[in-house]
Amino acid sequence: MSDNDDRDSLKILVATDNHLGVWEKDEIRKHDSFVTFEEILQIAQQQAVDLVLLAGDLFHDNKPSRSTIVRAIDILTQYTLSDKPVAFQVVSDQSANFVSRRVNFENSNFNVGLPVFTIHGNHDDPAGADNLSAVDVLSTCNLVNYFGKAALCGSGVGKIRIEPVLLKKGNTKVGIYGLGNVRDERLGRMFQTPGCVEWARPAGSPDCPQNEWFNVFVLHQNRVPHSQNAKNCIRESYLARFLDFVIWGHEHECIQESWEHATSEDKSFSLIQPGSSVATALSEGESKKKHVVLFEINRERYRTVNFPLESVRPFIHDNVTLQDHVEVAGEDSEAITAFLENKVEYMIQKANSRAVGGRDTMLPLIRLRVDYTGFSTINAQRFGQKFVGKVANPHDILLWHKAPVRKAKAPGEVSENASLTEGIRPEALDERQIEDLIAEHLQQHLEILPEQDLANALHNFVDKDEKQALHDCVRAALAETQTAAAADQEAGATGPEGDVDAAVNAQIQHRRNQQSAQATTASAARILPSGPSDSALPPPNGTAAMDEDDDMGVLGSSSSRPASAGQGRAGSRPPTAPESARGRQATLGEAFGRSGRSTQQGESSTRTARSPAPRGRRGRVAATPAATPTSRRGATRQTAQQATARRQQRASSEDLEPSGSDAAEDLIDEIEDDDDDVISLMDEDEPVAPGSRKRGARPPLAMTARKRGPASGLHLYCPCNV
Repeated sequence: MSDNDDRDSLKILVATDNHLGVWEKDEIRKHDSFVTFEEILQIAQQQAVDLVLLAGDLFHDNKPSRSTIVRAIDILTQYTLSDKPVAFQVVSDQSANFVSRRVNFENSNFNVGLPVFTIHGNHDDPAGADNLSAVDVLSTCNLVNYFGKAALCGSGVGKIRIEPVLLKKGNTKVGIYGLGNVRDERLGRMFQTPGCVEWARPAGSPDCPQNEWFNVFVLHQNRVPHSQNAKNCIRESYLARFLDFVIWGHEHECIQESWEHATSEDKSFSLIQPGSSVATALSEGESKKKHVVLFEINRERYRTVNFPLESVRPFIHDNVTLQDHVEVAGEDSEAITAFLENKVEYMIQKANSRAVGGRDTMLPLIRLRVDYTGFSTINAQRFGQKFVGKVANPHDILLWHKAPVRKAKAPGEVSENASLTEGIRPEALDERQIEDLIAEHLQQHLEILPEQDLANALHNFVDKDEKQALHDCVRAALAETQTAAAADQEAGATGPEGDVDAAVNAQIQHRRNQQSAQATTASAARILPSGPSDSALPPPNGTAAMDEDDDMGVLGSSSSRPASAGQGRAGSRPPTAPESARGRQATLGEAFGRSGRSTQQGESSTRTARSPAPRGRRGRVAATPAATPTSRRGATRQTAQQATARRQQRASSEDLEPSGSDAAEDLIDEIEDDDDDVISLMDEDEPVAPGSRKRGARPPLAMTARKRGPASGLHLYCPCNV
């Protein structure tokens, strides 16, 4: 690679799910997460990367112990603070990008030589009244640049805005979109509901066209369903079509090679799933080799190189069926024990053979999943005592499971307790989630409490140690129902005075109708065939601009642009098959198109070729923005407040105490209004000029060119310092 290419090359080391502090109470494994995290930063220094990008779950707990926080600060201080100059600039609005409102290496009080950028995951997500987490502590210490902490606003399913961190190094321009973990079901509904997800994009200019930005998206969500509830994952088809590269966190299985997801006939984006750096569960996916990924971008070309982590504790996972190996009676425990001992000894030898030089004293993790159908079990604790000092997990080596036996039923016969019986099987306890159990068993029995709100409250109570979560959930649901019932009764909509049951039932029915309408809207959005309109607002005078791609319509007044023959547009075109199938996502703005793609594979690296395509915009049929229904809560609050005033006036004139309905209405004042404002991208201080650094010679690796396609979409301009 020439010196010019090296000056334009932005090198990013990607890691995810470090889970600092996991197993901290285990005397054998308590240091594993820190040792591997330190190795990751050592690789970053050895490869002279420009920055480290973490895709969530830096900490294992929402409230990590003091020793975990202190050790994390010590490691980050050792490897990120130095006099090494940072060779790239942040040219977007830093106050809108980062929690600390400023990138740490531009702080004159700190010498940051290795910037670390991170989003939060589901383990270290912000919680509590102040919406803070341990990642906020590191951000305040100027050790990490915390971004992707998007505020959910609006009523109903909510609304979210995703803004990029714009980086520039030489002639390479990269936009990194980050989104911290959001409950999968809620985020999935937002992606499928028109107008709920906004993508801000850098506006084009003669000096910096919009399609020169390489767009990267980093998120921390379920990519595949891990439970019986299929809604609990984010589909790849939900993502914006203008993206070029997606980094997927939260999935612990390491997939070494990147893969492509086609968004249309001529456009696709690449995905990588680095996986966790430490095993947090004894599952088969965790037993695969752990890696980090070096992601290098040079203008319109990129490449990925995998680096295996050598400090990870060896882990062997296997499955065995006793019926296939033990030729004895089912009650012969001695024969079963002897067979399993030999199997575990073989797995230990296999794990030790994988040990890297200098780490042969690290005890391996062994997990044997045993199908004991037709046999009796043995005491797993007593069995594990024989391997103390040989494995790191002697108490949970064996995992017993039994093939489910389904009773033959007559056609049409359904057991009333079938789902309950299946839900309490011991071998399935680690596969069920509380929200699934609530949806399965309480969906038809809950009236005032919404099942999704109750599931979220239980999640916060158990996983985030929020003691008031259940109390707040019940109190909010009761306040909303009582307020609406009191307002309807005052307005005479529920019949004679005192008919509270009718008012409550009316509010419950209204809530169910709202949920049904949202589900219908999301279902219709998935099959909506119309494409996006191409409209814009003029940018502010004297400033660069930021475009915004909305899901279904422009968030302000705009006019359709006529087709221009000089720009190679067509007035309209029928939607392609992928666009129709993707539904809501077919309305997102498209900035890039891809035609042919070839893959070149080399040692420890993956390169994807993209040939440049003619640039321009493609006209599409204008899509009508979906109308947002008026919030019933606002009207109900106004009516209830008027009723309260009248009652208080009447009570004061008659020297009466307020009734129970009046007391319920007083709860209105404690419910905060939803904030639907969208923070615009504003100008920030001028970026600091990057330093220069000369790197040693290295063997050249072919990089792949990104291919461009016609761009079309919805744009709103906001000021941005580009």
